Amino acid sequence: MQNPADVAGTAALAICEALLLALNDRNILPEREIVGVLQDASAAHSDLAEAEDRTGLHAAVSKLIDQIISGGNSVRRPK
Repeated sequence: MQNPADVAGTAALAICEALLLALNDRNILPEREIVGVLQDASAAHSDLAEAEDRTGLHAAVSKLIDQIISGGNSVRRPK
């Protein structure tokens, strides 16, 4: 049986990624703005990790967002 929190987190990530792709596809947000949103989210969790995170959750979230930025998952980049 799947952990409900894991299912909810994965669903939220998929929805957010789809929204970012749609915003880019419709020329509402350019790639640099989408990457900026992701960088801001990563920095917020990084700051929380340094300040109060005892479980490592915020550090792991920041690392995952950084991997998404590096992989280009939320932006369709030309190959």
